[in-house]
Amino acid sequence: MNATVIAVALSLVSAAAYASAAVAQARLAGRTEPGGGLLRLLGRGAWWSAVALNAGGALLHVAALKYGPLTLVQPLGALTLVAAVPLGARAAGRRVTRTEWRGTILTLLGLGALLATAGGTAPHETLSLPEALAVGAGTMAVVAGLSRPGTRPGLRHAAASGITSGVASALTQTLTVSVTDHTGPLFSWRLIVVALLVSAFAMSGLLLSQTAYRGGLGAPLAVVTLANPVAAAAIGLALLGERLQGGAISLLPALLGTAAAVRGVILLSRAQAQAQARTPATGDRAAASPAGPASRVVIGSRRPVGGQVLRPELEPDPVSVGGA
Repeated sequence: MNATVIAVALSLVSAAAYASAAVAQARLAGRTEPGGGLLRLLGRGAWWSAVALNAGGALLHVAALKYGPLTLVQPLGALTLVAAVPLGARAAGRRVTRTEWRGTILTLLGLGALLATAGGTAPHETLSLPEALAVGAGTMAVVAGLSRPGTRPGLRHAAASGITSGVASALTQTLTVSVTDHTGPLFSWRLIVVALLVSAFAMSGLLLSQTAYRGGLGAPLAVVTLANPVAAAAIGLALLGERLQGGAISLLPALLGTAAAVRGVILLSRAQAQAQARTPATGDRAAASPAGPASRVVIGSRRPVGGQVLRPELEPDPVSVGGA
């Protein structure tokens, strides 16, 4: 079977697993207090279900990277958005809005244009140790900047998650190609460092996405979906010798695709804000709910009535006693 077909098939199943994991993370984030911390997450079964789905998607993604270049495999992760937006709406008990559909379609068309310019040959080049260290240091600096307090924390954490995940994929490809092609020793300082960086960035991407989904699923997931292939493709084009199909001419559809994807992300962000505005907070719902019939609890006491001491349950109504 053609290597490109295998890469595409594995990426499709991987995207389905990632979509299910994103929905599970979003539901968990909605039930978790902002200051809950990692230890509280570790004690919840829903968190481990999301981790298992992410792990399954990652394994399939690693297998796809063996057969296809970063510029081909990474944009296929956009299919995560196709599945996750309707799944998230169903989990929230609502329909997908027209704005969400428009945002999703624009994002996918944009990423599809990027996909059309990607190369289709199996990867052969890998990152050297200095290149891997430079990529790791640069990624940590970018993530630190995006994680600083400020406006739109959900989208910034989503961008940081997509970048770390894309870099983890690029490093994973180096690890996979080096091990399976037997181009060097199985245990070397380069592979050990790359493996550690992959583990650190993969876990960071998972935790950052968990934080990003607290404000909703649509817009953060779109940002993750966009930032991931951009980061991975940048490494592939700059350091791994990958090329766009069509040469410099393909830059135009790539830029147009990027613009369409960014517009889609903006629409999804707007739809998310509208959905939150229509959904009152729990405290607001409780305050707005009509009060039920008031129930009166009479704490009885033994007091004489007509020379007799009545038990509390036999005490006459205070209203009737007063003669009102």
